[in-house]
Amino acid sequence: MTKIAIFAAGCFWGIEEKFSSISGVINTEVGYIGGGVKNPTYEMVCTGNTNHAEAVRLFYDEESISYNELLNIFFDIHNPTTMNRQGPDFGSQYRSAIFYQDNFQKLSAQNKIKELNKTKFNNKIVTALEQGGNFWIAEEYHQKYIKKRRFKLFGE
Repeated sequence: MTKIAIFAAGCFWGIEEKFSSISGVINTEVGYIGGGVKNPTYEMVCTGNTNHAEAVRLFYDEESISYNELLNIFFDIHNPTTMNRQGPDFGSQYRSAIFYQDNFQKLSAQNKIKELNKTKFNNKIVTALEQGGNFWIAEEYHQKYIKKRRFKLFGE
C-alpha cells in the first residue's frame, strides 16, 4: 500500500535526492508546508516570513520500507540538533521537522526522537513534530533539481 511521509531537513534539493534513491520510495516531490500563506512561492518562503518549511513529500510502499526506516534515514541525512539551520542555509524555512500524517506517524516519530536523544544526540534534538497540513508543490525547476543538474553537467 502506498503511504505518504513529509520531512523537512534544510534545503529540499538534498533531502529529495537522498530519499529518491531509497528502495521502496516510489516518488518524491519538493514543496512548502507548515506556514500560513496559501500558494507560497520560493521567493516568499525565502523571506522567512511565511513560516513554511522547505520539505520533501515521499510516496512509499509500506511493504517495501517502513516508516521507522524512513525516520532512520531522515535522522542520518541531516543534523537534527541545529535550530533553523542546515549547513550554510539558515532560517525557519530550513528547520528540521517531521510533518506527520496520522497518529501512527506521530507516535513513531516521538518514539524515534526519544530513542535517539538517549542513544546518539544527548537530548539535543530540536526537530519539530508538526501535523501535516497543506503541502504546496514547489516550482517545477526545483523538482528533482540535483538529478536534472547532474544530467545537464555530466550527461548521465
